Amino acid sequence: MIKARVTVTLKNGVLDPQGKAIEGALGSLGFEGVGQVRQGKVFDLEIDSSDKARAEADLKDMCEKLLANTVIENYTISIA
Repeated sequence: MIKARVTVTLKNGVLDPQGKAIEGALGSLGFEGVGQVRQGKVFDLEIDSSDKARAEADLKDMCEKLLANTVIENYTISIA
C-alpha cells in the first residue's frame, strides 16, 4: 500500500477570489497583518500497489485528468 498526498494550488497570477474572501474574513475576526491568502486543495490517497514508480505515474495521470485544472493550477505529489 502506497500513501500519497497531492497538493493543488492556483498558478501565480491567477485571481483567487476565495483566498481574498478568507483574507478579508481573517481581518474581520481581528487577525491583523495577514495578507496574500491563497487557497488550494489537498488529496490524500492510498494506492494498492508496491511499485512506487507506477503509483507516481498513475497519480500524475489522475492529476492531469481530474484532480487539477492544469490550465490554472499547479500540483505536487508526495509519496510517503
